[in-house]
Amino acid sequence: MPTRPNARVLRDMAMRQGVAKNELLRRAYIFVSRNTTLPSQVRHQAQLQLNAFDKYTRPHAVKNRCVASGKGRGLLKGLCRFQFRLHALRNELPGVRKASW
Repeated sequence: MPTRPNARVLRDMAMRQGVAKNELLRRAYIFVSRNTTLPSQVRHQAQLQLNAFDKYTRPHAVKNRCVASGKGRGLLKGLCRFQFRLHALRNELPGVRKASW
């Protein structure tokens, strides 16, 4: 039976999709809000539009996570260090072997 993705992984996937979908529009609003040659009323409206975006559309909120466990620290090739060790011991990662000296 295949395992379901972790809730953190699902949230991360939704956040990445939201960022990709709204990136062009967000950049346009950011450009307008920071353009000092435009009237302040237009810049203020652009800033209000930026603030109205959902939290899943902000690119700084996207964090790299382990695809297996959802952990956000100690990542190697998309896996946390513990999952990386398990996959390496089962020879599921090409070119990775347990060190012995």
